[in-house]
Amino acid sequence: MKRTHTCGELTKTDIQQEVTLCGWVQTRRDHGGVVFVDLRDRYGITQVVFDPSHNKNVHSKADKLGREWVLQITGKVSLRPKGMENSKLKTGEIEIMTDHLEILNIAETPPIEIEDNLEAGEDTRLKYRYLDLRRPSMQKKLMFRHEIMHATREYFKQNQFVEIETPILVKTTPGGARVFKTPSRVHPGKFYALPESPQIYKQLLMVAGLDRYFQIPKCLRDEDLRADRQPEFTQIDVEMSFVEEKDIQDMIEGLFKYLFKTVLNKELPTPFSRLTFYDAMSKYGSDKPDLRFGLEFEDVTEIIKHSDFGVFKSAADKNGHVFCLNAKGAGGFSRTELEEIIDIGKRHGLGGVAWMKVNGTVLESNIVKYFSAEVQKQLIEKIKAQDGDLLLFAADEFEKAANGLGQVRLHIGKKLNLIKDEWKFLWVVDFPLYEQVEDKWTARHHIFTHPKDEDLDKLETDPGTVRGKMYDVVLNGWELGGGSIRIHRKDVQARVCQVLGMTYEEAEKTFDFLLNAFKYGAPPHGGIALGLDRTTALLSGIADIREVIAFPRNKAAENPMDGSPQEWNKEFLDDLHMKLDVVKKQ
Repeated sequence: MKRTHTCGELTKTDIQQEVTLCGWVQTRRDHGGVVFVDLRDRYGITQVVFDPSHNKNVHSKADKLGREWVLQITGKVSLRPKGMENSKLKTGEIEIMTDHLEILNIAETPPIEIEDNLEAGEDTRLKYRYLDLRRPSMQKKLMFRHEIMHATREYFKQNQFVEIETPILVKTTPGGARVFKTPSRVHPGKFYALPESPQIYKQLLMVAGLDRYFQIPKCLRDEDLRADRQPEFTQIDVEMSFVEEKDIQDMIEGLFKYLFKTVLNKELPTPFSRLTFYDAMSKYGSDKPDLRFGLEFEDVTEIIKHSDFGVFKSAADKNGHVFCLNAKGAGGFSRTELEEIIDIGKRHGLGGVAWMKVNGTVLESNIVKYFSAEVQKQLIEKIKAQDGDLLLFAADEFEKAANGLGQVRLHIGKKLNLIKDEWKFLWVVDFPLYEQVEDKWTARHHIFTHPKDEDLDKLETDPGTVRGKMYDVVLNGWELGGGSIRIHRKDVQARVCQVLGMTYEEAEKTFDFLLNAFKYGAPPHGGIALGLDRTTALLSGIADIREVIAFPRNKAAENPMDGSPQEWNKEFLDDLHMKLDVVKKQ
């Protein structure tokens, strides 16, 4: 080894010990001819001293050292002079009096500062990501991710799970996302798909009798990006046999409890709260509600029916819903602030957001005239309105009205500083299994999700009311993962296919290798996939998953560092027996 110690471990217990350190020059300071260098590696910083009175030859070499030069130094550990200690560093009581210096490599002036108070644009940081990752804060994030992955593996091993890798080059099957494709050289004209998840393969492992599987795989989806989405991301993937929903939920609660204790040294209360999809939407306007603050909705459709306000009555007459959010104490909002709320509603699909202010015991708004005194009284009682409150209304189809007002709720929560600094886990369960698109029923998740047993008799007669054995785990308004109990019997699968307008034989052509496997005794099984990137970001207190991924892509799905995606030349295409006809985006 070129070093005896790291730059983050020496203390006053090592005084007079001869040591060798390697690292990068963080800073170089010349104080009256004595040169001080802060030498940095991923473990910390040690102050290195080049004193001409101690070693003149070494001091002469130190005169030319620059930032980010790579050094090897040897010397004795000494106490820093009285009053010169640095209490912020573990090594802050000592310094190294240098006897030997070897310059392992020189460096050009870096295009970004290797400091935690870095001020650089996203593309600059991503272009020079290898420098960005030298910063202690970034290394800390990656080490935190490592700890979560390590603890995850420990937990599942303790619970008799087997870690098994599944293929990356696969057959494409209908799913919830657009997949990446890669051409085959040895089979001209044919393509592999890159997996959006190991879904089918982990189900095959259950057929194989490996009743407890987990994996931390890469998944790839050709989708537009946002703060919590990347084209390639990492899952904690789990599947179990002979289980029901609660068994999987209990196992995942145990995982998070273990992670909090192991990684954060905190006790996490379990079991988590549970809300049905309908209640989550009706109360919070989201299937991943942030429960760190209140502001629950009230469904006031039945009261509103008796008003003369056309927008509300029209929604109610079309079997829509009118939701009301009581923003407690927000009655003093200005017209500009109200316009901002209305704009948020419009951006999320609403025609607008109606409002009323509570002044004493009466309601004030330009629409109040359409509400009789009796209707106003019922509204005030239903939503427990008090003087100084602001009432906000959304009217439309159930999910559209709820979602739009849910976004307004989040805005109000931030604006009024209602969001508490705490961990609020939640299971959202009983999702609707199917939705109607252009007079055709489609699966909201995938066709292998098992309907709730009590809803099976409505499968053919009323598919829109059938709930699935589905569950999402949510933390502070972020969906960390979701899963379901799978269909394992042919008779149930055939009924589901019929609802979706296909025969079982047609499904076999698409999912041949899975449904063929099911003929040989598939056990009842189910699972879940958790987003490792999202989990790491949230537990780190970060809102952008790119901060916890070593080499992420920018918002255009490009990597400024390596230049991907790239154009391919004719020789490459010829090797794949392909010609390229590029259609430029308008």
